Amino acid sequence: MRLVVDHRTAYRFTEPQSRLVQALRLTPLDTHDQTVASWRIDIGCDARISELRDGYGNLVTMVYAEGPLDELEIAVTGEVLTSHSDGVVRGTAEPLPPALFLRPTPTTAPDPALAIFAREVGGTDPVDRLHRLNLELHRRFECHHVRPEPGLTAAEAFGRETATPRDLAQMFCAAARTLDLPARYVTGYHLGDRGAPAPHGWAEAHVAGLGWIGFDACSGLSPEEDYVRVAVAPDAAGASPVAGSRLGDGEERLAVDVTVTGAA
Repeated sequence: MRLVVDHRTAYRFTEPQSRLVQALRLTPLDTHDQTVASWRIDIGCDARISELRDGYGNLVTMVYAEGPLDELEIAVTGEVLTSHSDGVVRGTAEPLPPALFLRPTPTTAPDPALAIFAREVGGTDPVDRLHRLNLELHRRFECHHVRPEPGLTAAEAFGRETATPRDLAQMFCAAARTLDLPARYVTGYHLGDRGAPAPHGWAEAHVAGLGWIGFDACSGLSPEEDYVRVAVAPDAAGASPVAGSRLGDGEERLAVDVTVTGAA
């Protein structure tokens, strides 16, 4: 499948900023089932740009802009060719051992209720347990594609009736780790995203002898050729598509628009 991505991010500041530094995890990499045909990041101001790999193997575009700046616009456009994978992730750069993704983070630490939920899903083997966990999270929560609440933990989200894609993915990671299965957060794009307030988020879990497998509790299924995989980390903060700092007074206003279309 050929997926076309258009992702626009706009910052507006109430006071001019002296300096902006942004780390952009917005560029997908080739895998066995994903080939980047074209990809472009445009910055709406004069800026110094460099690229690096972070500790998780993600490609990061660093942006350094000197002020005075009262706005910053980031435009991402590209085309990616994808193929059927049964949710199994192959051909990725893996600089870290899977066991590292057993460690909780401040936003993915499980509480007793989430740990009990994970144990009660049942299953005959690790793959079956993970699919059951993904499906039960899908059934338990209504997925709302709204801007995620900053700092909301998996344990806090588990006590609510609705959840964002980010919250569902972090709950999956926290729950899978209580089953002694490494899990990580994934950011990327999903076919049908139109006017979404953020790139999509889902999870991957590692099964010995098989590798990393994707799980999206928004659908209750594994990601397939209608997904573009971009970045991974132990939680959403580590895989944030856009993160950075600014030097200046005032407040910022953020507007994000994501559209993904496709053709066979």
